[in-house]
Amino acid sequence: MARSANLHIRIDPETKSGAESLYSAFGLTLTDAVTIFLRQSLMVGGLPFELRRPRYNAETEAAIQEARDIIAGKIETKTYSSLAEFYADLESEEDDEV
Repeated sequence: MARSANLHIRIDPETKSGAESLYSAFGLTLTDAVTIFLRQSLMVGGLPFELRRPRYNAETEAAIQEARDIIAGKIETKTYSSLAEFYADLESEEDDEV
């Protein structure tokens, strides 16, 4: 009988359920799929797929760049000493739009 080792991982239930459904369509269990992943990783000497940074739409890319510019001090932002001051400014902006 072949020896085996246990591997315990934590994963959110939705991901686990989705993966089980996907692999069962191929006649595989989640254990089979993880074993295939690990063996393929050993064969290629790393992850068996290319890792890429996610691509976002133009609006999201612009928001990310704006956040980076704020952090870098390239864009000046308003500051507030209290939540009440923030809400008052927000209300005055809404009044200006009307």
